[in-house]
Amino acid sequence: MAVRGLILSVRLHPQKFSDLEEKICTPDQLRPKPDNSALVFGKYFTDHMLEVSWDSKRGWAKPVISPMHNLQLHPGAKVLHYAIELFEGMKAYRGEDGCLRLFRPDRNMARMLSTAKRSSLPTFDAEEMIKCIKRLIQIDKEWVPYSSTSSLYIRPTFIATDPSLGVASPNEALLYVLLCPVGPYFTSGFKPISLMADPQYVRSWPGGCGAMKMGANYAPTIYIQKQSELLGHQQVLWLYGADHQLTEVGTMNIFLFMLNKNGERELVTPPLDGLILPGVTRLSLLELARDWKEFRVVERTITMAEVIQAHEEKRLLEIFGAGTACVVCPVSSISYQGREYNIPRSEPSLSQRFLKTMSDIHYGRVQHPWAVDI
Repeated sequence: MAVRGLILSVRLHPQKFSDLEEKICTPDQLRPKPDNSALVFGKYFTDHMLEVSWDSKRGWAKPVISPMHNLQLHPGAKVLHYAIELFEGMKAYRGEDGCLRLFRPDRNMARMLSTAKRSSLPTFDAEEMIKCIKRLIQIDKEWVPYSSTSSLYIRPTFIATDPSLGVASPNEALLYVLLCPVGPYFTSGFKPISLMADPQYVRSWPGGCGAMKMGANYAPTIYIQKQSELLGHQQVLWLYGADHQLTEVGTMNIFLFMLNKNGERELVTPPLDGLILPGVTRLSLLELARDWKEFRVVERTITMAEVIQAHEEKRLLEIFGAGTACVVCPVSSISYQGREYNIPRSEPSLSQRFLKTMSDIHYGRVQHPWAVDI
């Protein structure tokens, strides 16, 4: 009994990088690498993937890096029926000095753990997972684009796999990581986008999961996104409540740069009140702006009435979205209740300044603690 108890306790221990098993591709398994000019978001995958399985009796298995392959799932797997699933989005960059870097991976892992808790999935050791992801990137390092406009997108994913119908906490799960070389998220590059703002569509609500990065938050938005495209817009501006509060733009956090009623320059973004995703890029832009100490930085509720008033009074300087995929994306117009509001851009543009500052960190032009060597 003592031996069996010891084995159980070891198996329940969180996964360790030191236990990592590597199964490297043979030459005939290696995939052709696309040209940087052909890169589109999420289409190409690297040669290897990382997997760590879990079950409620044995705990975490050892991490395994192996050639990219299809998953085998029972048709009754909980992920397929109850959407017990989550994911993260992060990037690795090849610096102009040749070094490979991650951007604030600890923040992505913290958010992933928060979503896992809300999804009734098990927790894991964030530092050990980062080590495993680093090793995966080292193995597939030639897939990191040699370009200062492209990067390697990292998609950690966590799914419930036990073959059991019934709405209940899973007894089996799989955490895996995919890598994708990507170019700019928007094929148009750093160009302003137009938004459809229709209050009849709601992305999230108080007490819900709007602050979690789970697939169930994204599927219901696709149809609305298509409706906006049919009307000639690129993205949806998600509103909430009777007062039409701004929450997110597409899959990005939203920022307004404006003059307040006292004539002070102010950067405003919605608060982390459970309606919006706590974006890593959002956090980084707020911290940069507060370090600059050049204008007020405020996290508060913003309504369309306030946006329209600021627009009419010529106090609205700029609106932009921010997220891992695109980094920063300016807004050109908002269609709302039958009217089109053209959004100005301040000169010099704050969104361009943010993009350059973030890019300098990503590609190693400046040394910064947010950039983590691989």
